[in-house]
Amino acid sequence: MSATITGVVTNGVVVPSSPLPEGAKVEVSLVTEHAPSRRIAMAELLKTLPPGPRAFDTWEEYEHHLREEKDSWDR
Repeated sequence: MSATITGVVTNGVVVPSSPLPEGAKVEVSLVTEHAPSRRIAMAELLKTLPPGPRAFDTWEEYEHHLREEKDSWDR
């Protein structure tokens, strides 16, 4: 006989949502939709965006704009 019992991991230990029969054999499967997402660098994220209109063609142009903007605050 087979049954599905859900649960969560707490401090590295599987805690079932309902009691398991003594001596039961279990198989653990991870549900990926609740797993933490992979972190990526902002530059990598930008590469995944579809092509489209952008305010600046290059990162250098953007940094130049930021410097000019900051310099205008100091005046």
